[in-house]
Amino acid sequence: MNTDIVDLRQFYHSPLGRLAEASITAGLRGLWPRLPDERLLGLGYAPPYLDHLKQDAERAFAFMPAGQGAVNWPSDGFSATALVFDEELPLPDASIDRVLLVHSLEFAENPREMLKEVWRVLAPGGRLVVVAPNRRGVWARLEHTPFGAGRPYSGGQLVTLLREANFTPGASAGALFFPPYRSRAMLKLLSGLEPLGRRLLPVFSGVILYEAQKRLYQGLPVFARASRRVFAPVLSPQGVPTARKAD
Repeated sequence: MNTDIVDLRQFYHSPLGRLAEASITAGLRGLWPRLPDERLLGLGYAPPYLDHLKQDAERAFAFMPAGQGAVNWPSDGFSATALVFDEELPLPDASIDRVLLVHSLEFAENPREMLKEVWRVLAPGGRLVVVAPNRRGVWARLEHTPFGAGRPYSGGQLVTLLREANFTPGASAGALFFPPYRSRAMLKLLSGLEPLGRRLLPVFSGVILYEAQKRLYQGLPVFARASRRVFAPVLSPQGVPTARKAD
C-alpha cells in the first residue's frame, strides 16, 4: 500500500525530510553528475529530487501512482505531473532517457512488471536509478518516515530484480547514514555522521541507490493480461437515483 501524498509532502517539508532530501540528492549526483539535454521521468514521489535534476535535462516529468495520489509539479510553470498505474505508463516505447524510481519500488504491487514497463519506455542505452529502503538500515525499521513503509530491499535483491527485468546493474551508492531523529538539536548533531558513514559503513545506509542500464539483446517472456484496470475518480459525483412516479 502506497504512502499517502499528504504524508509525503509533510515529511519533505520537515527538518528531517530536508536533511533526507540533501543526503539522497548527494548520492544521486554521484551517479548522475549531469543529464545533458535528456528526457527525465520520476516515478513515485520524485519532485524533491527532480527540482535538483531538471536544470540540465531537456524535459522532466513526475508520474505518481494512483494509490498514492498526485500533486502539481513544478510549482513555477506548466504542470508536468500525471497520475498513473506503474505497470501501464502513458508513454510510447523508447521515449525516455533516464528514469528515477523513488518511493516507488517498495510499494509496487508487482515490482517485476513495473520494472519491465520502465524498460519499455526507456530509450536504447537509457538508464534507471532505483532509490529503495535498505533492509539492513535503521530507517526501514521506524514508521515515522516514508522509508519505514513498504518492502525494504538488500543490494542483492535489487540486483536480482533488475537483471530479471532485462537491466544491467552498474554503480551503486548509499544515503541516510544518520538516525531519523525528529529533534532539531539531535539532527544538527548527528548529520555529521553522513560523510563518515559513506566511507566506513556503506552497508548500513538508510536507502540504497542502484543505477542500471537498459539491456537490448535478450528476450523477455510476454504474458497476456486478463484485464486492464481503469481509473475510478474518488471525487466524481455519482448522482442520485430518480424516484419512480406512482401509477
